[in-house]
Amino acid sequence: MADKEACHDRAVIHHKGPIKTTNALKGFVSNPYVFATALFASIGGITFGYDQGVISGVQEMETFKARFPMTPTQNGFVVAILELGAWAGAWLSAYPADRFSRKYTIVIACVVFLIGSSFQGGAQTVQYLLAGRFVCGLAVGSLSMLVPMYQSEIAPPEVRGSLVSLQQLAITFGILVSFWIDFGTQYIQSEAQWRVPLCLQLILGLLLGFGMLFFPFSPRWLMSRGREEEALRVLSKLRRKPIDHPDVQAEWREIKISVEFDNEMERQLYPQYINKGSKGDIMIGIMGYRDLFRRGVFRRVAIGSILMFFQQFCGTNSLIYYAPKIFQSVGLSGQTISLLATGIIGIINLVCTIPTVLFLDKMGRKPTLLVASVFMTLAMITIAVISSIYKDNWVGNEGKGWACVAMTYFFIANFAYAWGPIGWVIPAEIFPLRARAKAMSVTTSANWMCNFIIAQIVPPMLDNIGYGTYVFFACFCALSFVFVYFFVPETKGRSLEEMDEIFGGGTAETDNEIFRRIEQQYDGSYIPTHTKTELD
Repeated sequence: MADKEACHDRAVIHHKGPIKTTNALKGFVSNPYVFATALFASIGGITFGYDQGVISGVQEMETFKARFPMTPTQNGFVVAILELGAWAGAWLSAYPADRFSRKYTIVIACVVFLIGSSFQGGAQTVQYLLAGRFVCGLAVGSLSMLVPMYQSEIAPPEVRGSLVSLQQLAITFGILVSFWIDFGTQYIQSEAQWRVPLCLQLILGLLLGFGMLFFPFSPRWLMSRGREEEALRVLSKLRRKPIDHPDVQAEWREIKISVEFDNEMERQLYPQYINKGSKGDIMIGIMGYRDLFRRGVFRRVAIGSILMFFQQFCGTNSLIYYAPKIFQSVGLSGQTISLLATGIIGIINLVCTIPTVLFLDKMGRKPTLLVASVFMTLAMITIAVISSIYKDNWVGNEGKGWACVAMTYFFIANFAYAWGPIGWVIPAEIFPLRARAKAMSVTTSANWMCNFIIAQIVPPMLDNIGYGTYVFFACFCALSFVFVYFFVPETKGRSLEEMDEIFGGGTAETDNEIFRRIEQQYDGSYIPTHTKTELD
């Protein structure tokens, strides 16, 4: 068994190499159905961003504080419990995503989101509020894993990065909308001041849950479940080409070969669980998590998880969650001013994500991350230096406070075109199909656990070490540059099935022989039997 696993680790599946990428606008125009499908699925990102952003303004509203008098630690937990739920949601989504499809699991997550949103909007006690936040977190964590996976599996490789980046654009849009709704409802004198913002997210859950029923299954998931004729028809529809078109046939065969190779390795690695019914399927699923520690896959899991770690520990979500408090800490006074400054963060976040959606598959993942890490480090250092000098003397030095705000905007702009979207793109594209749902549940849960930690530690850090908070984040921004430079490979232009060329190693003769046999079996003009009959 160990020898077989070692062979599998060293296997390399040889493909045709990177293809020519295109700018997303051209790709979207040439394939509007894929664009519309990925765009609609991104409503899941809007729910993520909205629920993440809305709480920062709500917590500063007078009627909310009157209903829920809390200590700073309790306020931090109201924010953080969403991330705790999202961590659990990401883990719990792997099995249903493989068993019931990405599509139906998204619908289930929307139902959970509606329940949690109802609890939040109607909360009468802190306990109900916390329960609603946790349940919403379960759904948000699930959607944050499922939507990028679904987008990556329906997208052609030449625009895959741009399509998955729609998830981050949607997140920033949700944050933007939540900030400005908070800004508008702060003038309401009743509890509707905060209940309206929390209830409006019900619309998002209803729209995504109902609408997803009319969109296609992932062709890669269909193939993994043995529904190969349906997979071919879905591919044909997604690519806007007939099912006998050479490009559709070639992509279908590539997916088929990848699935058959994974199935064959499964039969070799776990023969004792094959054809054992539900119990055997469950055991293979459990053993699949063990497979994540194999050398060929573990490197990918480590890269995806560490990218998620730096996405959070660079400090962006601390600015989003606690922006009003942070701006007050650098000398801005007045609730309206701090909320207004927070709303501008949302605008910058959204606008600066758009170039990535349009040009990521031209720019590449790695150079974009490196450039952003340098500028983010400089921004955090600048904020730390100014705050250390004027921390006790903001009166009369309001201009210095606005300089810190400007650096905050500069930081957000650089995060928005790089670490925000690419942190989701790379984990969505580097894993083999058999391990994709489980591996992404690990990387996404890593994101949410780090998010939970950030939400918990930032309020006491601001209270106790002040400008040291920005020094802390500057250090991690600098470390992110080092990590990307030495450990993250470029993946633009590669199909999902070609990632083994980048992350695999060696030339295990046994595995290559298996792969060549499967490749020959489905080479040439092979198409599913029933589809062939339909064409005739």
